[in-house]
Amino acid sequence: DNQQILRDDKKRKLKSAIDEGTSIPTEIVSEARTLMHELETDVVPITADKSADVQAIDDEYANIGIREPKVCITTSRDPSNRLKQFAKEIKLCIPNSQAINRGTYRTDELVDACRKADFTDMVFLNETRGMPDAMMVSHLPYGPTAYFTLSSCVLRHDIPECTPASQAYPHLIIDGLNSKVGKRIGRILQALYPIPRPESRRVLTFANRNDFISFRHHMYTLDKGQVGLSEAGPRFEMQPYEIRLGTIDQDDAEKEWVLRPYMNTARKKQTLQ
Repeated sequence: DNQQILRDDKKRKLKSAIDEGTSIPTEIVSEARTLMHELETDVVPITADKSADVQAIDDEYANIGIREPKVCITTSRDPSNRLKQFAKEIKLCIPNSQAINRGTYRTDELVDACRKADFTDMVFLNETRGMPDAMMVSHLPYGPTAYFTLSSCVLRHDIPECTPASQAYPHLIIDGLNSKVGKRIGRILQALYPIPRPESRRVLTFANRNDFISFRHHMYTLDKGQVGLSEAGPRFEMQPYEIRLGTIDQDDAEKEWVLRPYMNTARKKQTLQ
């Protein structure tokens, strides 16, 4: 939208003038008050440096915290009992989510149906020989889609002294995702969850160590200043390997980022941290 681009350029000039303490360019003086108000209310701030800017109009996650997410969870075709159970447990971990049987539906049919039903995200779970080993998170209506390999999956009934899971909206701990790619993945995961109440005693952790994101689900209690922590499960490790700008059914969508583990510098470089 050309008008929006021109508007953002004007806001950028105004912000640059304010930051540097110089006079406002004459061509935007008449609109300065209105532009200043828009700068203050933008969901994603306009920066003076155009290359570092993420425009609100281009931000797929501009509605985080404004609109409650609605998530569809599904599996590959003909899932094993273990994958079905894993999908149920992921549904427990994501509030406002619905688990849907895949049946014989094609991916593009599922995406189209979820768009029409006003879902905000889709989570696809895959397996190899009965072990969950892949997860795709696709944001609707237009993307992006993040691809993860899963490992070390432990379901709730395999965790000793597993605590019953609350249905309260959970607090999120997103740790170690500090790079540009890491922040992008953190935002993709954050978009699955609504804002919790302060009194919620439920915590979900996505902690990155050496480009593997550990997922943990805990309940905590406060008793006379002492914090008690108990695991509610499931637990697993996630390794992101690709981000595409489109939805999961768009095979020709542009690749925003791809993990390249076999490059000479890969051993030394931490992608997410």
